[in-house]
Amino acid sequence: MSEPALPRAHGGAVLSANMRTTPEDFLVEELPGFDASGAGEHLLLTVEKRGMNTGFAAKHIAQWAGVGEVAIGYAGLKDRHAVTRQRFSVHLPKKVAPDLASLEYANGEERLTVLEHAWHAKKLPRGALAGNRFVLALRNVVGERAAIEQRLRAIAERGVPNYFGEQRFGRDGDNVANARAMFAGRRVRREQRTLLMSAARSELFNRVLARRVERACWDTPLDGEVWMLDGSRSVFGPEPFDDALAQRLASFDIHPTGPLWGRGDLRSTGEAAALETEALSDEEALALRAGLEAEGLRQERRALRLKPTALTWTWREDDVLELAFALPPGAYATVVLAELGDVRAVGRVG
Repeated sequence: MSEPALPRAHGGAVLSANMRTTPEDFLVEELPGFDASGAGEHLLLTVEKRGMNTGFAAKHIAQWAGVGEVAIGYAGLKDRHAVTRQRFSVHLPKKVAPDLASLEYANGEERLTVLEHAWHAKKLPRGALAGNRFVLALRNVVGERAAIEQRLRAIAERGVPNYFGEQRFGRDGDNVANARAMFAGRRVRREQRTLLMSAARSELFNRVLARRVERACWDTPLDGEVWMLDGSRSVFGPEPFDDALAQRLASFDIHPTGPLWGRGDLRSTGEAAALETEALSDEEALALRAGLEAEGLRQERRALRLKPTALTWTWREDDVLELAFALPPGAYATVVLAELGDVRAVGRVG
């Protein structure tokens, strides 16, 4: 389910606005998951990119280093229409780096600048980050300032539904339809296959979460709930809900979860399992479930709740609102914005 179709947890829209009017309006900075070791065969680069996606940057770095793209590592994908700061690793067995100045890139609105470099012992794996920090400028804001700020305080206190964002569903939103076609026998490239399976899983998860938002239980427990520890993928339960669990839930130490579909039985039981099964019982959902199971994926869980860290806001002008916050890996800034209202991307995402 794409974001415009997803129910909001905090009520109706309180604003309409534009974002990504310029790349500088969408600043993303990776929060490193570790410090460089200072020794090894991998050159760890922290770069700032403008108007450039991660894949293009990786290819440019590989050409600069004279290595294949397989020698390049990065923790996560970053959007093109933005200013982003992220790490790349380059495998250089001779431990000799080419001239860093020659890595700098500028072509029209596209730019790449090296901010830091250090040697490290291992290739940078996907997901090796603590999260991302965002500074976003919303322009042409229409809405009552008091209502907007009240909504922001509610988001800071309670969090938002942890939907998968529009990036998961393709530039034209057709990844789920393509996944159904793939499961029905259409042949696709290997790298596209992984992308489409992720879209199918995300669609099913969003459907379950949307049902819980509609029933006002996205951040409260159901009988048979499975819990996830904050900041990890560790899960436990089901177990009886008691005062200790209630305190952990209130302090954001644990979160309710929903299914990332695959083979095997749902870990949830009782009321939670019944809701998940009901939300995924139509013909399209059943086809996606069967396709994912046939691909060999196994049941996993994802937190239903997302709390932005250090959320602050500033009115640059009467109709320009700047937001700053951090999110854990795998979370989407656009789902935070969606709880405010209709935020339209002027620049293309991707």
